[in-house]
Amino acid sequence: MCDMLMSAAWTQTLSATAASDPFLPVATALFAGAVVHAFCAPIFARAAQRREAQRADFRSTVFHLLGEVEAVFGLWSLGLFLLAVCWPGKGWAFAVAYLESGDYAAAVAGREFTGPFKFLEPLFVFIVMVMASTRPIVEAARRVLNAVAGWFGGGPAARWMVVLTLAPIAGSLITEPAAMTIAAYLLAAQFYCLNPSSGLKYATLALLFVNVSIGGALTHFAAPPVVMVATRWSWGTAEVFQQFGWAALMAILLSNAVYFLWFRRELLALRFPESSADAGREPTVPLWVTAVHVALIAWTVVMLSGHQVFLMVGGLLLFLAFGVATPRWQSPLRLRAPLMVGFFLAGLVVLGGLQGWWIGPVILQMGDTSLLWASVGLTAFNDNAAITYLAAQVPALTEPSAAALRHAVLAGALAGGGLTVIANAPNPAGQAILGEYFEGGVSAGSLFLWALLPTAVAITCFFFIR
Repeated sequence: MCDMLMSAAWTQTLSATAASDPFLPVATALFAGAVVHAFCAPIFARAAQRREAQRADFRSTVFHLLGEVEAVFGLWSLGLFLLAVCWPGKGWAFAVAYLESGDYAAAVAGREFTGPFKFLEPLFVFIVMVMASTRPIVEAARRVLNAVAGWFGGGPAARWMVVLTLAPIAGSLITEPAAMTIAAYLLAAQFYCLNPSSGLKYATLALLFVNVSIGGALTHFAAPPVVMVATRWSWGTAEVFQQFGWAALMAILLSNAVYFLWFRRELLALRFPESSADAGREPTVPLWVTAVHVALIAWTVVMLSGHQVFLMVGGLLLFLAFGVATPRWQSPLRLRAPLMVGFFLAGLVVLGGLQGWWIGPVILQMGDTSLLWASVGLTAFNDNAAITYLAAQVPALTEPSAAALRHAVLAGALAGGGLTVIANAPNPAGQAILGEYFEGGVSAGSLFLWALLPTAVAITCFFFIR
């Protein structure tokens, strides 16, 4: 009876909110449309390929645009903006105010926005991706990880295991976007180029996404969903590591071991061609050049913690100037993937910022176990940082008695961060780098299925290891 009353109260709350501001449920419908579009993007990509094989025209261009997963949420955000401009009682001023601030309440009230920059995370991910994809950083990571893999024979199987284990864990220090970028480029150069089977490709991508999502939970400043709640819930690195660190380490090792045993014959059969030897490619990057790149990445991370947007951009400009001054040891800048990922996340911020009206009441109606599963499910269809951000706004979760609920919501957000491309902010970076190795693009359904096992392992570890 109590559950029925709570369910009725929850339904009444949502109905009242929707009746008082019909724009919110319409915005949620647009968000749902963007999620469905993201899952269907490979269909459009294949249609574009078939059309372009016949002739390149306007229709093939439209299909190609609709098939770009990284462009999905940006396109639907444009639809939201146009809808707001035409909506009675909203108009141009409201639409511009919300787009610039991401604060719906301030935009409705016509107040000047004074909070932190809402697009800080997309900007941060863009800058870190640009910096982490440079030759000095990738080469330094390659040398370190290959040295470790050399202890186990140095073959493709050993490098596969080392990259999927150490790179996600390193994300707790260099941030998840940097870890995702470096791991994806190393996997592209040392694994995907060997043309493994489709199943192994998806299993590897699923492991990468899940491991990066949970691997950033060893500190309180590297994983976006942790950053969203650390200050609000008074968590430092010690508290985060105690609650999630050991469990994340165990989950990464277990999931990698399971998939290694699953594909052991294929992994052990992979061989590098003779021409792919690591030695003698290009002049070695001097240590001081690599040190400057690492220092600029560290600067970006520190500026993120302090919400210093202009200093973060200043670090990017200094990085670009340093690259021009040291062309001998640099590679051409890879801007397409960072720009598309930034566009993706910016669209997610715009659409996701209007979903709190229904996510908040859902969280308040659940116990710790049901909240854990709800957090996993919601994360699959929304960025996990958005889920924990909304949870941090619930005053009841700051109470000492709500420790189990706090653990549940963050555990679910971390564990579910690999189920879809949109579940964790760095995932679009991995897709943008590795998507070319999947015929017709990455299938959302196949990724989801292969991510279920490592997600279940992560949930189990978070539940039993605290």
